[in-house]
Formats: sequence, C-alpha cells, structure tokens
Amino acid sequence: MASLTAAIKEDHEEMYEYYEQYVKAAGNQDAQTRWSNQLFWEIARHAVGEEIVVYPLMEKHLGQKGIDLADKDREEHQFVKEKLSLLEGMTTGTTEFNSTLKTVMDHLHEHNDSEEREDLPRLEPQLGTEASKVAAQSFSRTKKFAPTHAHPSFPNKPPYETLAGFMALPIDKLKDLFLKFPTEEMEKNA
Repeated sequence: MASLTAAIKEDHEEMYEYYEQYVKAAGNQDAQTRWSNQLFWEIARHAVGEEIVVYPLMEKHLGQKGIDLADKDREEHQFVKEKLSLLEGMTTGTTEFNSTLKTVMDHLHEHNDSEEREDLPRLEPQLGTEASKVAAQSFSRTKKFAPTHAHPSFPNKPPYETLAGFMALPIDKLKDLFLKFPTEEMEKNA
C-alpha cells in the first residue's frame, strides 16, 4: 500500500509519459490522437481526485496555509480544465493544438512540482503513515468514479463537485466509447 505522495507522484509521471508518447508520435495523427485522449483522460481524473480527497485534507490538517494552498491549486486546475476543454475541439497534431498542449504541460509541470515540493511534504507528517495510505486508497478509488473529461464550469469543491462528477460520468463514459486510446501494442512499444 503506497503513501498519498507516492500515489500522486505516480499519476504525475503517467501524465508526463503520455505527453512524451504524444510528442514521439509526431506525424502520426492517429497515434497522437490516441495518446492525447489518454493524457486528457488521466489529467481529468487526477484533478478531480485531488480536489475531492487531497485538498480537503490540506484544509483540515494545515489550517489557513492549507486553505491557501488548496485554493491556489484549484485555480491552477481551473486553468488546465479550460485549456483541455479547448483542446477537445481542436485537431490533434496541428500547430495550435501542439502549442496549447505544451502550455498545459508546462503549467502542469510547475503545478505538480509545487505539490511535490510544498503541499505533500507539509501534509504527510500531519496525516501519519496509516492515514496517508488510507488517503492514497481513497484517491485511487475516487479516480474510478471521476469524470474522464475536463468540465471547467463544474464546482471544484466537495460536495457539489462530487455530485456534478457523478452526473457527468455516464456522459463522459459514453463519449469515451467513440474515442481512440493507445492499444496494448502501442503501450508495449512506448
């Protein structure tokens, strides 16, 4: 059973890997579409998982500093959600798409680094080992029920975010049926 920090870092690394595969697939629009869909899917689920599980823990255990950090992180997530929503309407592999996606990834690198350097090192000691493991499980479980697309107009704090997410999930899952994702062979060759 992993700590909360380990679970979050693993997600961050997955995002970077999917983006790297997108970049490597330059010139192959089908592959780029599959990798960008996988990337967007992961980012959307990760953001909601943090907003439902991690940020309330920061607010509860870190006092005003935790509230301030969580609010800043939610603002940064909002920027990413808005950009992902724009990207869903663009053609994969175009200059505009690539530029917007690079902006998102640059922003995410900075945001993720801040979480790993500042937020999580403050939170983990307050949680303790067992509570951190429980939070990691909750984070992973929440991602299974989180929307798979960015919804910038949704609330970003529980309980309203949770309710909106549960309502959006079936629609997102239906959309996913019509999207292409990396095949097992593509993942093996990554």
